[in-house]
Amino acid sequence: MIKHIVMWKLKDHAEGADRAANAAKMKTLLEGCANIVPGILKFEVALAQDGLEATYDVVLYSEFADIAALGNYAEHPAHQAIKPFIGAVRDARQCMDYAV
Repeated sequence: MIKHIVMWKLKDHAEGADRAANAAKMKTLLEGCANIVPGILKFEVALAQDGLEATYDVVLYSEFADIAALGNYAEHPAHQAIKPFIGAVRDARQCMDYAV
C-alpha cells in the first residue's frame, strides 16, 4: 500500500478570490477525484480549522493499493484538469509518498 499526503499553503488572494474561498473550491475539486481510478483505498481532504494547529491550509490524505494506482491517479485527466487552479492559488506545497 502507498500513502500519499499533500499539504498546500494558499495565497491570500488569487484567481479573484480570498484564501478561504479558494480553499473551499480546492477541497471540492480534489474530492471530485476520490474515485477516478481503481486502487484508491482512502481519499480524505481537509481544511485548516479554527482552534486547531495548522501551518498549511489544505491537506490531502490518501491511500492507494500500489504505486501503479497512484500513478494512474496522478495521470488521470480529471486530476490533471484541477492542477492549473491549484497551481494558481498555492503559495507552497509539501508532499510525501511512502509504502507500508
